[in-house]
Amino acid sequence: MSERLVSFETDGDLGIVTLRRPEKFNALDIAMLRALEAALDTAEAADGVRVVLLCGEGKGFCAGGDVEAWSQMSAADFQVQWVRYGHRVFDRLARLRQPTIAVLSGHALGGGLELAVACDFRVAEAQVKLGLPETSIGVVPGWSGTQRAVRRFGAQTVRRMALGGETFVAAEALALGIVDRVVDAGEAFTEARAWAGKIAERGPLATEAAKLMIAIAEGEESAAATEALASGFIALTGDLKAGVEAFKAKQKPAFSRS
Repeated sequence: MSERLVSFETDGDLGIVTLRRPEKFNALDIAMLRALEAALDTAEAADGVRVVLLCGEGKGFCAGGDVEAWSQMSAADFQVQWVRYGHRVFDRLARLRQPTIAVLSGHALGGGLELAVACDFRVAEAQVKLGLPETSIGVVPGWSGTQRAVRRFGAQTVRRMALGGETFVAAEALALGIVDRVVDAGEAFTEARAWAGKIAERGPLATEAAKLMIAIAEGEESAAATEALASGFIALTGDLKAGVEAFKAKQKPAFSRS
């Protein structure tokens, strides 16, 4: 079932995660969130994958959260099962070790835009519309639209979408920095694939470290990223090897600061 909802495949050093619920414009429900989380775990563990593309099957990238999936929830379930779990999955995407590119071949609205924002880059086709329409139905952006999106695009741009109800076409979104590249209809995947190829040519460890350093500066994950960088450095040292070998041999380690 999860394979049908969200798939993961590889193409050389490229990983491709695809939302597969085209009949609902890839609107997210709990089952899709679970499938997406599993696909991201698979991508993270794939040694040969250096860049991950996030795509949507059909005419829409992602229409956001499926209203039918959450509108009947109790307040407690809505908070924990919907908002907090969605945050966990989106944070998983934002903190993926590989650089990520959202391939916007269809509209990205509400939670769909928040999903795209969790990627490092966004390639949009010219016809695509982007916005945060949640307040029009009496709810607020709940998957980092007022947090991560503000950090990345600025408060005023998010105000225009979340408070003013503005929806931007791709060219407008490019001018505002919401997307990084705009291409003709039908060309988003090709452009993203070419861009991913250039990224994959760079040093993989340096690229992953640079992504973590940017995340620290951006406030995305200062504590976890700092510890990851330090632990990665230590793992390459002779001291770690000496310590582990001494532990196994039940001896005192001879550290050399090497």
